[in-house]
Amino acid sequence: MLFHVVPPRDWTAAPGEPYAPASLAAEGFVHCSDGEAAALAVAEAYYREVPGPLLLVGLDEARLTAPVRREGGYPHVYGPVERTAVTAVRELRRAPDGRVTGTAPWPGEAGR
Repeated sequence: MLFHVVPPRDWTAAPGEPYAPASLAAEGFVHCSDGEAAALAVAEAYYREVPGPLLLVGLDEARLTAPVRREGGYPHVYGPVERTAVTAVRELRRAPDGRVTGTAPWPGEAGR
């Protein structure tokens, strides 16, 4: 299972289309993590200063049509992410200082 950390505004920007974050255009791939624990560590390390809510998007790698390459210890999806590959969307819970404290159901999950 792959996981991707994303602000809700980015995730919901084009709900009827495959997900294509800015990193896809800028770097050629979508950053992901192998497993939830690794994704939470990434959120803790790289998103601690990012204000507002964050989502943890679970992806079934077998449902992706874009190639996945593991580089530098992280999986990268080299193309848009089909919404049919999404298995769950959860909200990251964070302490006031930005530390990740867990996940919770995301209210927007019902509309994906």
